[in-house]
Formats: sequence, C-alpha cells, structure tokens
Amino acid sequence: MTVTLVPAPVPVRPPRPARLRPVDVVRVAGSGLHSRPMRVFLSALGIAIGIAAMIGVVGISTSSQEELNRKLDALGTNLLTVGPGQSFGGGEAHLPDAAEDMVGRIGPVESVSAVGLTDAKVYRNDHVPTERSGGIGVYAARTGLPATVGAEVAEGRWLNAANARYPAVVLGSAAAQQLGVHDTGAEVQVWLGGRWFTVVGILASNELVPTMDSAALVGWPVAEELLGFDGYATTVYTRAVQGSVADVQSVLGATANPEDPSAVQVSRPSDAIAAKEATDETLAGLLLGLGAVALLVGGVGVANTMVISVLERRSEIGLRRSMGATKGQIRTQFLCESLLLSALGGLGGLLLGIGVTGGYASYQGWPAVVPAWAMAGGIAATLVIGGLAGFYPAVRAARLPPTEALASA
Repeated sequence: MTVTLVPAPVPVRPPRPARLRPVDVVRVAGSGLHSRPMRVFLSALGIAIGIAAMIGVVGISTSSQEELNRKLDALGTNLLTVGPGQSFGGGEAHLPDAAEDMVGRIGPVESVSAVGLTDAKVYRNDHVPTERSGGIGVYAARTGLPATVGAEVAEGRWLNAANARYPAVVLGSAAAQQLGVHDTGAEVQVWLGGRWFTVVGILASNELVPTMDSAALVGWPVAEELLGFDGYATTVYTRAVQGSVADVQSVLGATANPEDPSAVQVSRPSDAIAAKEATDETLAGLLLGLGAVALLVGGVGVANTMVISVLERRSEIGLRRSMGATKGQIRTQFLCESLLLSALGGLGGLLLGIGVTGGYASYQGWPAVVPAWAMAGGIAATLVIGGLAGFYPAVRAARLPPTEALASA
C-alpha cells in the first residue's frame, strides 16, 4: 500500500495595508482643503478672529503695562507725599512748621520739598470778574520743588533764591493754557492776589503730581509777605531711597507730626497710576473672554465644515476604502484636515493680532510687546480646537461602510 503524504496548507496572510507617511497624510488632507477654498476661508476666518482678538488684547495690555513701567521708571516710584488730615476734634489740621526738617532727618530720605496753598486767586488781567478764577490754586513753593517731584520747565525758568522774594510766578501747563499764557518774560504778567505777577516759567505736564498742572506757584517769602500766607506747608514731597520706600512711608506720619500722627495723610502718587492700570487689566480680562467666545464659535464653524465635507465626499471615502485604506487612515486624513484648517486660521489670527497690537501701540506711542507665551498659547489653542472639532467627523468618516459610500455616489 502506497502512502501519499500531503503537505499541510500554508496559511496565507492577507496583505498589510500600505502605510501613509506623515507627508502623504498632509498632502491628502491639503488636497481636501484645496477643493473647497471659499468654505475653508470662511471657516478659518472664525478661528482667525478669535485668535486675533485674544492676541490683540494680551498684546495691547502688555504694551500698556510696559509703557507704565517705563513711565514709572522715568517718574520714579519713590516719591511720597505728606499732608494734613483731620484733627481729633474734626477740624482742619496743619503740619508743624518743622515738618520738613524732621522728615529730612529720616536716614533713607534723599530730598524734601513742600508747597503751601494760599487764599489768593489768579486771573489773566485785572478786568476779569473775581468769581471767574477758573479753579487755579495759588501755592507757595520751595525752590527745590522740581528736583524732588521731577517737574520740568517747558518755558522760562523755575523760581530761585533771587526771584522767590519778588512778584514772580511759575504756571502749571493746564493753568497757563487756561489763562492764555504761552510765553514768559518781563512783559508777560497775570493778576494774582490783587497785584501784577510776572510769569517767569511754565511747567511741563506732570503725570505723577497732576495737581501741579493746574497751579500757580510763587516763592515762599513773597507769599508770606504779599499774599497773607500763614507759612504752613499743605503738602510735603519726599524722595526716599528706592529700596526703603515702604520703611519711610511707615514712619512719615509720626515723624512729620509727632504730637498727632493720626492727623497726617501719607500717600504714594505712583499707586494711583498703578491702580488705573489695574482697572485697565480688568477690562482686558473681559475682552479676553470675548476673544475666547469668538474662538469657540470658530471651532464650531470648523466642525460644521468637516461634517459637511464627510457627507459630500462619501464616494471618495468608499473608493479609498475599497482600494485598501483602513479606518485609521481615513480617520487620520480627516483629523489632519481639521488641524490644518484650524492652523491656517490660527496663523492668520496670530499675524492679525500682532499687526493690531503694533498699530495701536504705535498710535499711542507705546513700545509694542506681544508675549511669546500668548503666541504659543494661541497656536496651541487652535490645534486643540481643531482636534476637538475634527474628532467626530473623522470617526464618522472612518465608520462609513465602503459599499454604502459607493452606492451613494
């Protein structure tokens, strides 16, 4: 008997589907976007508006903060003011005569100066009715005031030891404009306290001490002699060593008026500017939230575009599946399309936001600053939005049966 040995059949493995390289995935996804340019543009526009709003808000806020820091560096954050508050009985208090000298003895204090408010009024000429004083305050001023408060003379000169004893006045920028004074000299005079005072100087605007803009400043001796000034300082300005500002501020009240420290008001002018910036930051936060809403709306637009794309390209999906494309490859293709669409919108929004920030900062005279974290965050946000928006359409496309897709073609 002959025994024939039949070899066992060798199992045949199905061919593995071809792998798509990342470059091929991007190329296929890009061709899908290229076939619908107008729809892609409108969808990307929603993303771009959201990113531009967020980048613009952050950039403008940062530029404003940078301008504030630059301004405070120029003006100085080490200026402190001392003024009289309410007395224990509720009446008006005043600083002691020796307040300036006592404050000057504090170790970290660099300079001290003062002004004193008088009862005098100032007018352009002696024909102006007395009730039309315009709210310009007349102050007696120490000759060292500009060095302490950082004031600059725009026209003429500041008071000195010679003219501080004579009827000479220096006008703040707003006061000079209100009185119609644009020049200085012996022939330029204003009617002050019932007599003519010669305008010897006009100050530049001082943002750190805005009260000086609407003030008329005369010498301390002439104020006591001609204007009935009582000699009490109403504001003492103090420059402290930068690292010791808080320490000086804590002892100023007790030093200026040892008998009644509670009747002294101590303030730091730069805090008012910083408080204004904090208000602007609150508004910036609101605008940032609106930008996030716009970005979310843009993401919904991307999802809508991708869902419609799946419905319109059922035949393409069926053809690719019948030719061996796997569900994963179909899913990757549509997810890549969504990411590319969002990235286009994000890149456009980033450029638009930088342009808006630069233009607004240039208009305001600020340094244009767009933080790197904001740009990186904007791109990351677009990719996250694109991934979330394209996930469902990609899964839906991958689950589409080839026969059903080809039958619907």
